Amino acid sequence: MTTQKMSLEECLAIDHEFIVRRRTGDKEEASAWYRAKIPMFPWLAKLMKERVGADFLRSQGYNLSEADAEFGPGWLDK
Repeated sequence: MTTQKMSLEECLAIDHEFIVRRRTGDKEEASAWYRAKIPMFPWLAKLMKERVGADFLRSQGYNLSEADAEFGPGWLDK
């Protein structure tokens, strides 16, 4: 399974949008938007799963697309 990783330019554009959203609106909403946009590194997703659990990762809305691609479907429930 493969995934197309974000380019540096895409990440910087999202970072810029996040800063604008935090300055002009609800900081929690901006943080949730950011978590959903930027894929978490697969190694970090695996560590977070071990430390805080799959339910926490789901409830916080983290973008796990790169971890899904690397570890395969259903990795979060194994």
